[in-house]
Amino acid sequence: MSAWRNISLWMDQLDEPLTARASLAADLKVDVAIIGAGFTGLWTAYYLKRQAPNLSIAIIEGQTAGFGASGRNGGWVMGNLLNEDRMLAALPAEQRRASYDLLHGIPDEVGAVIEREGIACDYRKGGALYCAARYPEQETSQREWLKHLHGQGLTEADYRWLDTAALAEQIRIATPFGGIYSPHVATIQPARLVRGLARTVERMGVALYENTPVTDWQPGKVTTAGNTVRSHWVIPAVEGYGVTLPPLGRFQLPVQSLLIATEPLSEQLWASIGLEHGQAFGESSRQVTYGQRSADNRLVFGARGGYQFGGRLRQDFNLTDSEIGLRRYLFGELFPQLKDVRVTHAWGGNLGMSRRFRPHMLCDHASGIALAGGYGGEGVGASNLGGRTLADLILQRETDLVRQPWVTATGGLASLKAWEPEPCRWLGYNAIIKSFVHEDQTLANPHAAPWRRKLASQLAGFMESFMH
Repeated sequence: MSAWRNISLWMDQLDEPLTARASLAADLKVDVAIIGAGFTGLWTAYYLKRQAPNLSIAIIEGQTAGFGASGRNGGWVMGNLLNEDRMLAALPAEQRRASYDLLHGIPDEVGAVIEREGIACDYRKGGALYCAARYPEQETSQREWLKHLHGQGLTEADYRWLDTAALAEQIRIATPFGGIYSPHVATIQPARLVRGLARTVERMGVALYENTPVTDWQPGKVTTAGNTVRSHWVIPAVEGYGVTLPPLGRFQLPVQSLLIATEPLSEQLWASIGLEHGQAFGESSRQVTYGQRSADNRLVFGARGGYQFGGRLRQDFNLTDSEIGLRRYLFGELFPQLKDVRVTHAWGGNLGMSRRFRPHMLCDHASGIALAGGYGGEGVGASNLGGRTLADLILQRETDLVRQPWVTATGGLASLKAWEPEPCRWLGYNAIIKSFVHEDQTLANPHAAPWRRKLASQLAGFMESFMH
């Protein structure tokens, strides 16, 4: 269907026909039923099949593989989890370091699978540049963050400060104040990865049904419009789409992130920007910006989106002029030479945000339910960790993966923190975002009085504390 090709630059770039696989046409009985053919579902199926080839596994997808966040994201494979430092802070130093090493290994694990399975998805491990790029307060906050990371036991090999000269060797921005470099990030073409994973698990014997929306799920049973799948294990791997399958919407709220991509840029323009080695980059405002140089020389750039009242999914991702304009403004601040380039693609996606902004991976053998989610926009890499972890939990393998603070092996959904009812969460979310926008607008104004700058940052910091 051409509509699937239009959901993002990444899907538009696919050199394959987007023809749906067969829908589920009969009742089914399997060992494992997975709802959703995105990264979490596919990675879980992949690692289950590698370790237990005799398992019968079916994936039930409402649209096509990659329709959700897996085909719409910014293409960062991060060796991180959202708020990992808070989750690891209470661990003994040696155990904390081991957990960080586990997270930092995510990009290499993804790269190894890509090579082993022959998935061509423009994988490049160039690290990430977190730039202090638009106003001097960013340098202060970045240096404080770096000090915090080193206080957690991380070293210069994990995160190191780049002065303006060192930063310019990798990325050349208009007003550099320095930045942090981490090697633990890779970039990919995510739609090619998710589609390649789908073909891989099919070769391994996983049944994948598309155009088959799930209408209900419960322990041991997944229901579609016409058929029922009975299974020992049910894995709702739907992330931001959990709102469509109660009671998941109480624990994983859909929020949106929005992106744009330029036309392919000339080598002359790229020579003025840098990013020769596939580095990801962002500037350190609370707008949460992120970007990369695509394999066909486009600038792909995104920033924080929004939240809809009642946790509704956003269905229309035809970005408004103001949504596109904000992202043009932000990358134009970094690269003034790009202010007039043509934007060819604009899109967005729904992602899952858990309460306390902490990802979760849980498995309840009593009910036969396992799930991972709440990645908060960092799911390209975190979903690989989630898939590996769920496979080990289901197969009762005693590995380091299952002994992490984000893993829950008992209690099922009851172990998760639920979101507050409306209108509390809508009011809270929008108040927080407005404080971030106010801070950014104030600090980006060089004529703002020092007291205004300080007040704006204090307010945004105070509001951000409620996210944790």
